[in-house]
Amino acid sequence: MKFAHDFKETLASQDFPPHWVKQAIPYGQLKKCLKKVQRELQDLGLDPETLRALLNHNTTSPVALRYKLKATNSNLVRPKLTVYVHIQDGIAVDAFLTPTSRLFFERIAAELLLGRMPMEPSPAATRSDFAHKDNPSDPPAQAGACTVPADPVTRPSYEIIEVPLVFDGEFFNLLQSDVNNLDALQAEEEKKMTTEVVELGKEVSQVSRPSRFSKNDLARWRCIFELYLDAEVFFATHERDHGARSSQKALKQLQWFQGEVDKRYLAKDFKLRESRVAFARFLNLNLDLLKNIQFQELNKLAVFKILKKFDKRTSLGVSQTFPVAIQSEGLLSRDIAKDVCAQMSQELVSVVPQLNVVMSASADNLDHKLEKYMKRYFSNEVKEKHRANEIERGIEDYGPGYTHQECLVM
Repeated sequence: MKFAHDFKETLASQDFPPHWVKQAIPYGQLKKCLKKVQRELQDLGLDPETLRALLNHNTTSPVALRYKLKATNSNLVRPKLTVYVHIQDGIAVDAFLTPTSRLFFERIAAELLLGRMPMEPSPAATRSDFAHKDNPSDPPAQAGACTVPADPVTRPSYEIIEVPLVFDGEFFNLLQSDVNNLDALQAEEEKKMTTEVVELGKEVSQVSRPSRFSKNDLARWRCIFELYLDAEVFFATHERDHGARSSQKALKQLQWFQGEVDKRYLAKDFKLRESRVAFARFLNLNLDLLKNIQFQELNKLAVFKILKKFDKRTSLGVSQTFPVAIQSEGLLSRDIAKDVCAQMSQELVSVVPQLNVVMSASADNLDHKLEKYMKRYFSNEVKEKHRANEIERGIEDYGPGYTHQECLVM
């Protein structure tokens, strides 16, 4: 109950767009549906303890139980609870069955024998045969230690029974639909941010372009992007701290970046009004991405919480199989920050050359085109390096007492 309340409160307090909130995982509705699933199983005598015992492949029970979420060659989750039960003289033989579940299986078996329901009889099969009827990747079931009498009258049979459940299908239909809607929403938001990155890259390129006859903010944008790369807002590359950051850590790093920009008066000292507008757009882009990550984390947590609760009340183990069966292309499998940050690096940050370009340059690869490029985009650094080279050469030629002087015209 606590998570359901916290989930609802967080959605209401985080200033998410209204159309986002409408697409959020309906955790409360799923909880109500889960209660119906639990009640339906209990009415059949399949309480969590019984299901746990029947799903335990280390026992020698002649009853094998398999719960699959997805049919072959289908993108839809279609849960199916199948039981391979040992029937002898119309009686379900298994010590793990509760009286209610035993009566249920015997009734189903009787209807099978009367031809009222489709059946897949396997009179001479063992439990190990059933382990190979499904996908080979499924956990194998152990063979039961039972013998088959020669007398056909008393010969035991092994019936494959599909338990007719209703509410688990309703539960997973609702959950899959919600996850698919969130995937579509994430793709839409990512497309918007990618478009914004491209447009912002063009704007920054314009205001940071060096010119002899007009003002530009090249040096300030270079410093801003250096700080942004150092902040590693959404991804860390350090050996002890690498990979995608949580929304809380990303917020902390973004605040550090903003603090450093303010401390150095980089945004306040812009020469061009267009630079101030572009920087505001850059911050808003990062805040939008952070908000998307927060929403993604919240809904992903809701999915895992409800699946964990499903397992606790049914022992069917769907928390591991559902993310694989659904084949989510967004919420459960991909981080939106990764693609957007890659786009920012390619379309935005790279439009302002960084100082490592200068550091990696040498006389071996210096040509006229590169020389013009360096003088145009790094005029101050080139002059400083040239002066340092002259001082070093003077010390080598005249000794440590050499004092560098600028050229004087007499």
